[in-house]
Amino acid sequence: MRILVAMSGGVDSSVAAVLLRKEGYEVVGITMKTWSYETIDLPKRKNTGCCNLDDINDARSVALMYDFPHYVLDLREEFGQAVIDNFVSEYLAGRTPNPCILCNTYIKWDALWRRGEKLRCDYVATGHYARIGHENGRYFIRRATDLTKDQSYVLWGLSQAVLARTMFPLGGRYKSEIRALAAGWGLSRVAEKKDSYEICFIPEGDYRAFLSQKDPEAIAALSKGIIRHVDGRIVGTHEGYPFYTIGQRKGLPALGKPHYVVDIHPETNTIIIGPEEHLHQRTLYMREVVWQKYPALPAEGFPVHVKIRHMDPGHSARLYTAEDGRVKVVFDEGVRAITPGQAAVAYEGDDIVVGGWIDREK
Repeated sequence: MRILVAMSGGVDSSVAAVLLRKEGYEVVGITMKTWSYETIDLPKRKNTGCCNLDDINDARSVALMYDFPHYVLDLREEFGQAVIDNFVSEYLAGRTPNPCILCNTYIKWDALWRRGEKLRCDYVATGHYARIGHENGRYFIRRATDLTKDQSYVLWGLSQAVLARTMFPLGGRYKSEIRALAAGWGLSRVAEKKDSYEICFIPEGDYRAFLSQKDPEAIAALSKGIIRHVDGRIVGTHEGYPFYTIGQRKGLPALGKPHYVVDIHPETNTIIIGPEEHLHQRTLYMREVVWQKYPALPAEGFPVHVKIRHMDPGHSARLYTAEDGRVKVVFDEGVRAITPGQAAVAYEGDDIVVGGWIDREK
């Protein structure tokens, strides 16, 4: 069986490829180049992730050592259209995007399958920490065994057709084991590489500089917007609502006690702020949902555990069908800083039931 393995040059994808090779599969490695810093003038420029020449060379060295072919796939144009353009437009719409989910759903797996079919591959595999379940004819993502590294949250958008032909060789292993395997197999260049937590095209997390470079006219037009208190008072001005997100405290007027961004109104260029208690909500709506474990909502009020961001521990909730086709989530208790543009992912135990983008209630 021939497996196409996505290789970023890091320890996880390198070990995934070698594991499959040692298990007797015919492995084909592929590294995707999605971004180049030369396309934009940023004050902090650092090649990270799958976009840097050193990482491409590291992936290739693993392939050479274990005698399987390796290719580099240039996806910068597709990535720019599907991920970066969306990143900018979401901020301009007053939402806080998650480009990693978009990249996984619309770029990486789509590109992998197109190339995999040309190379006559049977499956694709990645170094993600997640597992795949299969029950009642449905495929679904399950949490990884190593919950400290679990990446199931960013994989809710994968379709049934994709999941049926995907492998996660690391899903049942622990990170410490993966580093030990790399060291034992002579993969010294990748064994101690640090994990990357950055958005690959945002150096050191400075998305404000990126937005200002990508669409300077739009950002400039939004400066000096109004900051309004939840009680209706105007309490200051801001430099553009795309530079703010729900739950943010930094950069707000001093009002005697901590205040936070509790809402963003892009149509009036207004930031709404309030004390901590105004950050807690019991409901959210999910749009563009993808059902995984079940083909549709099993029952109104179906009990689940919902994460609203990657590092969120999750919250008990129930699912309902909204009249407009969205899914309504009602939490047992108030949840802090529910942020439009981020994803909500509902679990039944370790299994993903459904995922979708967090929408405004109206």
